[in-house]
Amino acid sequence: MKVLVIGGTLFIGRLLVEELIKRGHEVAILHRKPKHEFGRRAENIMADRNDAESMREALWGRQYDVVFDNAYDWENGTTAAQVEATVRLFENRVSRYVFMSSVAAYGDGLNHKESDPLAPDYHPDPYIRHKATTERLLFRMHAKTGLPVVTFRPPFVYGPGNPFYREQFFWDRLRAGRPIIIPGDGHRLMQFVFVRDLVEAMINSMTEPRAVGEAFNIGDTKPVTQTELVERLAAIANADPVFVRIPRDLITAAGGNAMTEPYYFGEYLDVPPITENMGKVPRVLKVKMTPFESGLKETYRWYARNHKARTPGFDFDDRLMSLSRTGSPASV
Repeated sequence: MKVLVIGGTLFIGRLLVEELIKRGHEVAILHRKPKHEFGRRAENIMADRNDAESMREALWGRQYDVVFDNAYDWENGTTAAQVEATVRLFENRVSRYVFMSSVAAYGDGLNHKESDPLAPDYHPDPYIRHKATTERLLFRMHAKTGLPVVTFRPPFVYGPGNPFYREQFFWDRLRAGRPIIIPGDGHRLMQFVFVRDLVEAMINSMTEPRAVGEAFNIGDTKPVTQTELVERLAAIANADPVFVRIPRDLITAAGGNAMTEPYYFGEYLDVPPITENMGKVPRVLKVKMTPFESGLKETYRWYARNHKARTPGFDFDDRLMSLSRTGSPASV
């Protein structure tokens, strides 16, 4: 098949491109740069997916069987209108339009089914709002015009090559013999999906007739608490974790951030919990999910071979622990 991957150079997109090429598909990658690491194995198309005119000029006259829309502009956001402008370029000319959404599209709450309502158009968080409104738009287009859309709602994606400072954040500290800061009581639930499972499901959705017009939750069936996550990561690294529990109000007052430096619990990992009910992916897309421990072992092997610490030191950790000892009821 002729396949266009919008956003095919990082993590999910890069693994997706690798697998598509291995399976004999003709792949084009659309992104903002004049070249990519795949050389002649994949066509390079340079455009800004948030700029409708840029997309029109880059894609005019091109034909694809499948489009994977993975790109999200974390700085400016990617709106439903911007995705619609891209879809209109391929309307009635693709067999699949596969859109990468997120568990965040639900807004909040636990154990969501795919049939549950998504967050409202007025949700204050731009990422949540954009994913939810875009999915609603795509499914309206499916109902009205037959757009062969498929959407995926992964929770936290982990695996080799993760550009977000998440698993690596903890392994950096555990390997250095550092204590791990636990925000609050550490009971917030988190859910994960191994990147290879997500990519396998995306590829299978290209040809599975029952995938058309469907949204898919995908990930581990059992969420873990924040404390359990660190325990799993420590076991993989053969480390004995030491926890320091610090109230979130103290972390916030000290300048801790979930999205940018200084991180205190990995990048974006300390957020209100949203979890989802799994089952449709194994049933419809025939993907056998990788056990969490197996996925973490593969990720740790990649980390040990390739990763360099993302921060120059642990100064912020030390400052938080000092504050907790002198001015808060945090426990060690």
